[in-house]
Amino acid sequence: MHWMAMNPLLKFEKYEIPIIARRYQYQFSETELIDMKDQVSHRGYLTKGQLIKIAFWKAPRSSKHAIKNSEEYVSEITRLAFKSQNERVRIEVLNLLDGVSWPTASVILHLFHTDPYPIIDFRALWSVSLEVPKQYTFDFWWTYVNFCRLLANKTGVDMRTLDRALWQYSKENQTTKIQ
Repeated sequence: MHWMAMNPLLKFEKYEIPIIARRYQYQFSETELIDMKDQVSHRGYLTKGQLIKIAFWKAPRSSKHAIKNSEEYVSEITRLAFKSQNERVRIEVLNLLDGVSWPTASVILHLFHTDPYPIIDFRALWSVSLEVPKQYTFDFWWTYVNFCRLLANKTGVDMRTLDRALWQYSKENQTTKIQ
């Protein structure tokens, strides 16, 4: 699918976002990750231990690869992602980390960057009528980010609430499983 042909469309009514988000239930609690935000923000980067926790929360099977990163590498890469003014650098540099692909990189930006970012996930994409591409690209990512930012803005919800609603709606309604 060419990114220009992307036409995200919410599969449920906008007013339902907070209602669906309240039903959100994920296999692992996100509380510990959310509680790290102030510490990460103050320091300006993730530690290796924090990266491992984030990777496990998003992708338990592939998270073991995050252990391969050195402490210094994790801090340098995440510091660059958080400080860069270039959107492409922000997301793509995180993919240099072992155990981090687009979905996990999006979690890092979603939870720890000062700007609002959605989590890219097969469930969330399904809820906005998009197919998971064979390979993620910056253009696909940026189109999705802008769609979610606009939707969050129009509905007055924060990005975490929107993300929970997109994920939960798919969990409740998607019959075909991907990944």
